[in-house]
Amino acid sequence: MDNNFLLSVVIPVFNEQDNVKPFIDALTLAIKKYNYEIIFVDDGSKDKTAAKVKQYAGKNNRIKLIGFYRNFGHQMALSAGYEASLGDAVITIDADLQDPPEIIPQMIEKWQNGIKVVYAKRKERRGESYFKLLTASVFYQLINMLSDTPIPMDVGDFRLLDRTVVDYLKNLKETPSFFRGLVSWPGFPTDYIYFSRKKRLTGKTHYGFFKMINFALDGIMSFSVKPLRLSTYFGFLSGLTGFLGILYKIVERLLHPDQFTVGWTGLFTAIMFLGGIQLITIGIIGEYIGKIYQEIQNRPRYLIKEKVNFS
Repeated sequence: MDNNFLLSVVIPVFNEQDNVKPFIDALTLAIKKYNYEIIFVDDGSKDKTAAKVKQYAGKNNRIKLIGFYRNFGHQMALSAGYEASLGDAVITIDADLQDPPEIIPQMIEKWQNGIKVVYAKRKERRGESYFKLLTASVFYQLINMLSDTPIPMDVGDFRLLDRTVVDYLKNLKETPSFFRGLVSWPGFPTDYIYFSRKKRLTGKTHYGFFKMINFALDGIMSFSVKPLRLSTYFGFLSGLTGFLGILYKIVERLLHPDQFTVGWTGLFTAIMFLGGIQLITIGIIGEYIGKIYQEIQNRPRYLIKEKVNFS
């Protein structure tokens, strides 16, 4: 295959100082036969991650760094990397070595055969707890049930995108916060490379349970109005339930007046049921209004503190 192309590798990092050296060693070994640029995006790390990257950038000008003033989030770091990349093909990968750089040549081969989006798909996830696997499974099933855009199962942000796809992402007018959906939405030719995910090399995952919930909500609210429809259905259901309850009590009073009793249990249950549905509905509406609010503010998605090896 022709290797006369530029490969960009974008790596969002946050407090990954101990992973920088082994990751760069593994990555450069995997892509040494290509013309490449490596773009680290430091998402406001509090440790020596940026300093470690700068050491390698001083020895190899193809290793670059974008540093944020603070933590803007993983998806914003990806956005900055995409916007700075110049490659004909752009790969995004995390620095914890759970996703193996060794399969990058296979991804490139798929791309050279005309595939615009090549996902690295996990067939096995080592070193992860049952709870983590369960929540990940629920995450993908929930988002595919509620989202209008199918999201591939068991894929993360380890993927290869053709320049056409990257340019499409860069030209989006919305604030991108869920690239897994944005990449799937246009329907570009897609294929997969399967791999066994390894244990995290050092440190702890930055995606805890509540971050995963927020991430899922971002994805659902960005690609579907089904939650609004569900709140409408719940409203009709609660109204129908209340109406049937009224009819039941009227009939009971007419047919069995001597057995008719007035109790607080039914009243309490009805109030809790209706109150819960109302709060859920208000919350769903609030999520959508919050997204509208963020869009009309038109604030920058991130603020760059420094750039290294960018001309």
